[in-house]
Amino acid sequence: MPPGRVPRGGYQKPQNMGKTLRRLIGYLTKSPLPLALVLTCLLCSVGTNLAGTYLMRGIINDFIWSGCTDYAGLGSSILKLIGIYLLGCLATYGQSAVMVRLAQKGVNKLRYDLFDKLQKLPLSYFDRHPHGELMSRFTNDADNVQTALEQSMVSMISSCLMFVGLVVMMLVINWKLFLVTVVVLALTMAVFKVLGGKSRKYYQAQQAALGEVNGNIQEMIEGLKVVKAFTHEEQAKADFQRLNETYRDAAQKANFYSTTIMPISGNLMNVSYALTACFGGVLAVLQGFDLGGMIIYLNLARQVGQPLNQISQQMTAVLSALAGAERIFAVMDTPPEVDEGKVHLTRVSGREWAWKKEDGTLVPLKGDVRFENVDFSYVPGKRILHGISLYATPGQKIAFVGSTGAGKTTITNLINRFYELEGGRITYDGIDVRDIAKDDLRASLGMVLQDTHLFTGTVMDNIRYGRLDATDEECIAAAKTANAHSFIRRLPQGYQTVVTGDGANLSQGQRQLLAIARAAVADPPVMILDEATSSIDTRTEKHIEAGMDALMEGRTVFVIAHRLSTVRNSNCIVVIENGQIEEKGDHAALLEEKGRYYRLYTGQFQLS
Repeated sequence: MPPGRVPRGGYQKPQNMGKTLRRLIGYLTKSPLPLALVLTCLLCSVGTNLAGTYLMRGIINDFIWSGCTDYAGLGSSILKLIGIYLLGCLATYGQSAVMVRLAQKGVNKLRYDLFDKLQKLPLSYFDRHPHGELMSRFTNDADNVQTALEQSMVSMISSCLMFVGLVVMMLVINWKLFLVTVVVLALTMAVFKVLGGKSRKYYQAQQAALGEVNGNIQEMIEGLKVVKAFTHEEQAKADFQRLNETYRDAAQKANFYSTTIMPISGNLMNVSYALTACFGGVLAVLQGFDLGGMIIYLNLARQVGQPLNQISQQMTAVLSALAGAERIFAVMDTPPEVDEGKVHLTRVSGREWAWKKEDGTLVPLKGDVRFENVDFSYVPGKRILHGISLYATPGQKIAFVGSTGAGKTTITNLINRFYELEGGRITYDGIDVRDIAKDDLRASLGMVLQDTHLFTGTVMDNIRYGRLDATDEECIAAAKTANAHSFIRRLPQGYQTVVTGDGANLSQGQRQLLAIARAAVADPPVMILDEATSSIDTRTEKHIEAGMDALMEGRTVFVIAHRLSTVRNSNCIVVIENGQIEEKGDHAALLEEKGRYYRLYTGQFQLS
């Protein structure tokens, strides 16, 4: 940042600065010895700077002004001066090197703790907080904290110590001259306050305007096809011009006030220098003030404004970092997902699993899932499910159909305990799901979601994500079951082809086939398919029907589908509307009733 430039002030100030600062320092004081070394080096750096300056007084008075020819003494004094400054350089280097390592280590631990906390938060938290907002905690906020710890905070402490040291030295040299300096210092601080405040105000407006400009650019680029389709190019340019002008106006004012601080404060310090020199000359003539003292004092008078300038520059960065740390700690202080389950999943033998209760009793894992009068709301007062009662015995295929927002996906989310019930209960093999440890409950369930997510890595890695200890042969067998093997073999590196950008190098249908293979390799007793074939064309769907049937063989399966052809062979089809079960039965029985399912199936009624 250029000298005299006030940092961009478009940052939120911390609500509780003391508490946040103490907590943040706690990440540094896990290693107290390096932190003590940093403080020692900081004191040494400031002390040697001041001591070297004061030593010049004796050299000027004893050798230069007096005309002394004691060259040995002069050489000794100069060597002392060099030694002091070398010590100061070493202290500055040591302080910077150790502080960088401390800051990196502290922020590394902070990021890990934040990531660890995110794994423990309920899904409802992520529903309320946009992903971009949470990402900014790891990027913008953590980066601001790291920069502040490495540079800004140390610079501020150093500047404060230097300012106090300079003032003490000036008072020791001549307190009368200090009266002239203190008046100019007061004026300089007033300039910093007034112009800095205006600059921060307009930088806030600039940051807000820049956000709108960037948002507009992103929106226009993503929707350029729509803009061209409706020939709205001129309107788009007019909107951008308006936002761009608002940004320019705010940036111009912010930079004007920011750049005027340096020349004004510089000229005030020049005035202070001139007045100090004049008054010092008077004191030298009338009161015998020594020349060395006056020269050193003038040098200090020039330096005394620099720490204030440094503090002004770094203050906003420190406040921004503390505000970022406060936002990080706010996430870390969020109550974690409640899990009071005492029943755990245990392997009996081979592929046989059982639920182990607190008393040691084993209940065979079969996949018997039952809903008993279940009520649920995402938001209190806005009921999504009303008295849902249904059951799925081991090996049955239960299908849910209904309009968008009817509550189909919500039902499957409750089986996983992604959300907590408002009323009623769900049992799994006769055990209330609230009594089962969540990790064990979810390990027994396989899910294929409508929105497929693939991780950066090979195709094999993404299939193995379903069960991390699966062998390559098991992953390939799962791919064959999902009918993904044929397209995988045609990829450039087959199963070792790297998937990037959430599978951007694959078609939507291929991504969904990999998701099905991932669920297949997990080999769970209960499978949940949420629009699992929504992005697969009819031809591909027919190819995988046999594989899907093999995948679902002997398992309890919950299927959500808009494509009614995929649910015909279900043991039970549940028609849900407005959070209530409207009809329930197999395909033939529901057609005979000639109700809502019949109208949907025959095309007399379209799913909204």
